[in-house]
Amino acid sequence: MARIVMLNLNRDFRTMYHRGKSQVGSVLVTYVRKNRLDYCRAGITTGKKIGGAVRRNRCRRIIREAYRRLLPRINGGWDIVFVARQRTGDMKSTRITEVMEAQLIKLGVLKP
Repeated sequence: MARIVMLNLNRDFRTMYHRGKSQVGSVLVTYVRKNRLDYCRAGITTGKKIGGAVRRNRCRRIIREAYRRLLPRINGGWDIVFVARQRTGDMKSTRITEVMEAQLIKLGVLKP
């Protein structure tokens, strides 16, 4: 299993929000930007509006698992940020994977 490299610096997230391409859905918001690396990096954001710590952690786990499933199909090196929305905590991981896959295909990151 490939190791997931995570974004964790505030400046990386701010760059993604201001300069990255985005795809907005009712369950998930995805920002992407090409990086100069041979591998992909991902970041996950869950705000306080989502709920308490347990609910936010569940959202992060679901998003991380969906990303792990799609990682082998991603072209080249990308920085990707996923933002959980209110409905993310109510969804199953398979549904999140479908939504994430559709957004990444529209953004040109994922092989169809």
